[in-house]
Amino acid sequence: MNYEIDNLDKQILNLLMHNVTRAYTDIAKELNVSGGTIHVRMKKLTEMGVVKGSQLIINPAAIGFDICAFIGVFLEKGSVYKDAVEQMRQVPEIVELHYTTGSYSMFIKIICRDTNHLREVLNEKIQPVKGVQRTETFISLEESINRQISIV
Repeated sequence: MNYEIDNLDKQILNLLMHNVTRAYTDIAKELNVSGGTIHVRMKKLTEMGVVKGSQLIINPAAIGFDICAFIGVFLEKGSVYKDAVEQMRQVPEIVELHYTTGSYSMFIKIICRDTNHLREVLNEKIQPVKGVQRTETFISLEESINRQISIV
């Protein structure tokens, strides 16, 4: 697709990033364009892969998940990565998994109810994964910044 993101696209994305539930007609009024223009632009941005969807974000602590931790995973060898990822997809407490450079082969973000739950997930779900040599866990004390990349 031969379409470049222009200033209007960036303005639309910026407004939706601050409030994804905002109606296209409201955005159109603010930007002095038609609602159809907003709809067409968003469709093109989605087709291009710029927009990957929208999501409802739940506060884990509000539903009893009080521990956020990061786990550095050392794999026995790089060739086991894909199989390890497939096994870890089955662990619902894992909310992010990254293939990384540096000391760790993988870096995982995990959400658990409490430290007992964290220990259980580590011992029974992550460390037994074939190819995992060892793990190193970091418990988050506070999330100070969580944001999208600025596009404007």
